[in-house]
Amino acid sequence: MAAPSTETIRALTAVAEVRHANPHSVLGNHVEADGLHVRVLRPYAVSVRIRFEDGVELDAVHVIKGVWEAVREGQGATMDYRVLVTWDDGFEHVQDDPYRFAPTIGELDLHLIGEGRHEQLWQVLGSHVRTFDGPLGQVHGTSFAVWAPNAKAVGVIGDFNGWNDQQHQLRSMGSTGVWEIFVPGVGVGDNYKYSIRTPGGGRVQKADPMARRTEVPPATSSVVTQSSYAWGDEEWMTARARRNPHTGPMSVYEVHLGSWVEGLSYLELADQLTEYVTRMGFTHVEFMPVMEHPYAPSWGYQVTGYYAPTSRFGTPDEFRHLVDRLHQAGIGVILDWVPAHFPKDEWALARFDGEALYEHPDPRRGDQPDWGTHVFDFGRTEVRNFLVANALYWLEEFHADGLRVDAVASMLYLDYSREDGQWVANQYGGRENLEAIGLLQEFNATSYKRSPGIVTIAEESTAWPGVTKTTDAGGLGFGLKWNMGWMNDTLRFLAEDPINRQYHHNMLTFALLYAYSENYMLPISHDEVVHGKGAMLAKIPGEHDEKLATLRAYYAYMWAHPGKQLLFMGQEFAQTAEWNAERSLDWWLTDHAAHYRMRDLIAQLNVIYRDHEALWALDSDPAGFEWLNADDNQANTLSFLRYGDPDHAGDEVMAVLVSFGGSDRGRVRFGLPRAGQWRVLLDTSGYDRYGSPSQADVVLTAEEIPWDRQPYSAELYLPRMTAIYLAPVSQTEHGHVGDSHTASRGSGALGSDSVAANPAGMTVPEGVEPVGEIPSAGERRSDR
Repeated sequence: MAAPSTETIRALTAVAEVRHANPHSVLGNHVEADGLHVRVLRPYAVSVRIRFEDGVELDAVHVIKGVWEAVREGQGATMDYRVLVTWDDGFEHVQDDPYRFAPTIGELDLHLIGEGRHEQLWQVLGSHVRTFDGPLGQVHGTSFAVWAPNAKAVGVIGDFNGWNDQQHQLRSMGSTGVWEIFVPGVGVGDNYKYSIRTPGGGRVQKADPMARRTEVPPATSSVVTQSSYAWGDEEWMTARARRNPHTGPMSVYEVHLGSWVEGLSYLELADQLTEYVTRMGFTHVEFMPVMEHPYAPSWGYQVTGYYAPTSRFGTPDEFRHLVDRLHQAGIGVILDWVPAHFPKDEWALARFDGEALYEHPDPRRGDQPDWGTHVFDFGRTEVRNFLVANALYWLEEFHADGLRVDAVASMLYLDYSREDGQWVANQYGGRENLEAIGLLQEFNATSYKRSPGIVTIAEESTAWPGVTKTTDAGGLGFGLKWNMGWMNDTLRFLAEDPINRQYHHNMLTFALLYAYSENYMLPISHDEVVHGKGAMLAKIPGEHDEKLATLRAYYAYMWAHPGKQLLFMGQEFAQTAEWNAERSLDWWLTDHAAHYRMRDLIAQLNVIYRDHEALWALDSDPAGFEWLNADDNQANTLSFLRYGDPDHAGDEVMAVLVSFGGSDRGRVRFGLPRAGQWRVLLDTSGYDRYGSPSQADVVLTAEEIPWDRQPYSAELYLPRMTAIYLAPVSQTEHGHVGDSHTASRGSGALGSDSVAANPAGMTVPEGVEPVGEIPSAGERRSDR
């Protein structure tokens, strides 16, 4: 065998020292002038032999620094082979060689990656279990591919090679910045990272940005995975594609998986959470971020594993099972998504290949001062591709029905949380982040195109115009926007003593001035019950019973207000303590009648809401709302109509009366748009712990007395801190209607001509099963 050339020795030395960008060009099998050369990297081997597919075996010669070579003279084509290695243990080990395999990424994939248009990026980057057939039999292993354009060399390290970056070095796939290798013998469950030689000559060890599974934090390795899940939600997905979520009912229960009931796995949540949400009647759940995050107190908002469901609660397929079970129960799943920023952990995305890569290189754009994180470089095509594909990944691989995008305002403004001199204007001298705007538009347009029936939701806290306007009309393209103005105003109103609320009445009514400028969702989220803000009850003055009565009226007002609604877990039974993510909700409160009945009220609100189009069909259309009396500030009351038909035809209409006053309003006349019988569907005063009389099921006859600009009217008794819903009898589901009644109330009791009150204050609302018991302490596994 002729001695290797100087150029070959130089290349082999670079490979041995993990400095070569294309180790496959010198390792593996190569046809040269004198025959087939096979070079393998086996440091510390005592001897090496090569066995070819036709049975011929040749001894290899050590060339330099652990590189061995065998030459099969006269062979003019490559062949399958195995490496027979003897170490100090004296045994010969038969191994496959990663450098004999062709690239697992095709030219089209590389082109799309380079263009930033690979919408299924997760299918080509990251780790993927693969099987190849060959003359010496099937080969099982895992391919690894990573984007690291500034790297000088990349190795994959893991359990399978003793975390030694010399053994499995990736090849550069050219100008795209992608590196790739197939490693035989690596399979599901193997831990790994990338060892990257930086432009400065140092080495950094990084988790895979495209990892679809991770170790359980605080461990930080990526984990090879492969899905074998068989979905059972075909009926849901087919129906979803035909629905328009923006004009349908949407009552959302926001959940932090780790503290709903502490210690539950994805599989246990699939049983217990699904049953609970079904009984409560919510249409959707929204999960606070499930993407992997190392620091639990971040609640998932500092993401390091954008493509991996957190391993705290189980495997990716077990998370699929949770989504599947919810779908089979008729419940949609919305996921929090955080494309605005990411943490600076040295083993994750930050300075991934030794240079600013995912983050903007200018700290005036690449650092987020509020959260101590990095901001994505939204103008870089590969970063945009990473984020858009990530959104599609959750929608397509996990059947998510929507994404709620966190901190949109921080993305839109270059001067967000920055003083003068700390930010850089855009090319036109403005404060708008044009690249982030483009990303959000691309994300929304692509998501709606590829996944019919989904919804995207913006947490956007400013008056940015066109958040929910379509992208072809210049908007951001979101389906819904959180109505932060409504939330702030109404919570400030609740904080006032009833005697003072008359001076703040506009906080309840102002939202209707802009209610149709966007498609809105009304959020009472986790943000309102943390960081010293207290629980919902803590925001309301007065005795405990007054707080509960006010909150019941507020929830009914919220459910009837234009816009979809979201309620954070625990608030449905009026949790008294501020939310603590490190322990379970205070489920013991539901042993107390007032809190149990609060939960029943939410269940009944959801029943009424889902059954009556007037409460949701025209949420974003001014034709769906009409004030009856918005000006009764002295009594702290308001009344309005909701319609389900833009022409106000038919009986799809709901009348709503709400009192936030500290005294009973007495008999109140209110306008009605239709003649005939109207049934009281809801009276929140019937849900107090004393079982107060309720006017629910009382039937009124609309009198031909014009009132509130309506041709008809009726009277009923309006207690303090109460909300009442009425609908035409033809739109109710209570069956036979007997003689009509006019509600009357004197000295705090229903008149004798009214329908009798439901027993025990409607503890179990008609048409709703009791919510059932929360899991026992043992089932909660609170000992963890």
